[in-house]
Order: sequence, then structure tokens, then C-alpha cells
Amino acid sequence: MAAPVETKVKAASAASFLVGIVIALLNAIAADSSLLGPLPAWAQAVILPLIPTALTFLAGYQAKPAPRTGLLR
Repeated sequence: MAAPVETKVKAASAASFLVGIVIALLNAIAADSSLLGPLPAWAQAVILPLIPTALTFLAGYQAKPAPRTGLLR
């Protein structure tokens, strides 16, 4: 059975997702989509928030957890 995902990983992923949405909105407002220029605008809006979210999740999941003392008493 896989270990459950820690709350810190979920929170970091959610924050990263929200920041990605802000970046996508700024990209759309500035009308400068040179980063993902070959893709249609709707695909850019989907991809931009998912990339940092996935990377944050993977980094947090691979990080060693903080030691938990006093749990087994």
C-alpha cells in the first residue's frame, strides 16, 4: 500500500497551482505568449498551471519528511 500524501505536499501543490493561474492570467493580459507560442491559447492556459503544480508535488513527495517524535507512546 502506498504511503498517504502529507498535508505539506498538498498545500504546496495547491499554492503552486494558484500561482500558475496568476501567471497564466498575466500572460493572457499582456498578450505575450512567446513561452508557449506554438500552442493554442486554451492549451497554454491548461499547461501553465499544471507544470509548476506537478514539479512542486514531485519535489515535496521526494523530500524526506520531518522527524515525528512522541507519536508512539
